[in-house]
Amino acid sequence: MYYEKDVARGVDGTFMWLMEEIGELASALRGNDRENLAEEFADVIAWLATIANVAKIDLNAALVAKYGHGCPGCGRLVCECPNSEKP
Repeated sequence: MYYEKDVARGVDGTFMWLMEEIGELASALRGNDRENLAEEFADVIAWLATIANVAKIDLNAALVAKYGHGCPGCGRLVCECPNSEKP
C-alpha cells in the first residue's frame, strides 16, 4: 500500500517508525483499552512487514524457514525447551 514511500524512507527511517509503534504497543499493554491494544498490534505487524519489504526479505519464507518445523530450540511443535532458555 505504501511501498514507494517506504522505499524512499529507507530501512533506517522505517525502523524508526517501527520503534515508535512498539512504544505505543508497550503503552497499550499497560492500559485497559482492548480496541487500542488490537490497533497497536496491527500497527507493529504492518511496520514489521514493511521493513522486511524495504530490506527485500520475504517475511513468510523467513518464518517458515525458522519456525515451519517447530521450535528452533527443541524441534517440537509445542516448545519443550527449559524455561531458562529462549524461547
